[in-house]
Amino acid sequence: MILIPDTLHAQLLANGAAAQETDHWPVVKFFNPTGAATWLLTELAADGDTLFGLCDLGFGCPELGYVSLREIAGIRVGFGLRIERDRHFKARYPLSVYAEAAHRHSAITEADQALRDAVAALGQSAHRDPDRASHPSAAAAPSSVPPRRS
Repeated sequence: MILIPDTLHAQLLANGAAAQETDHWPVVKFFNPTGAATWLLTELAADGDTLFGLCDLGFGCPELGYVSLREIAGIRVGFGLRIERDRHFKARYPLSVYAEAAHRHSAITEADQALRDAVAALGQSAHRDPDRASHPSAAAAPSSVPPRRS
């Protein structure tokens, strides 16, 4: 099973329980160590399994959607490896910015210029905020992220 530290798990649950649609900052990043699949996740449903975020299986079609934590944890990618959590990941923007950049580049990217271009394209006042990025519990501003299913 992918280890999600208690603090990140609690933040994912809190985001998932939010009464109002919010453009949360990604809390956790999972990736395939032998391929291109990447997930930037912002929320965890009360069922403890259903995650919401930006999902990219490496086929050039990243999208916002839902994924099962159990299914991700069950993936075997070869060489005895599994999907991993990026322990060094710190979100620098809300999810809508990563989604816009992924749409423009056909893949999830953390490239500074791609993310700045996405901010400009969205016309948001979102900006890189290192202090906020290091505190995943910071509240995020509302945006155009599609509504979650109930």
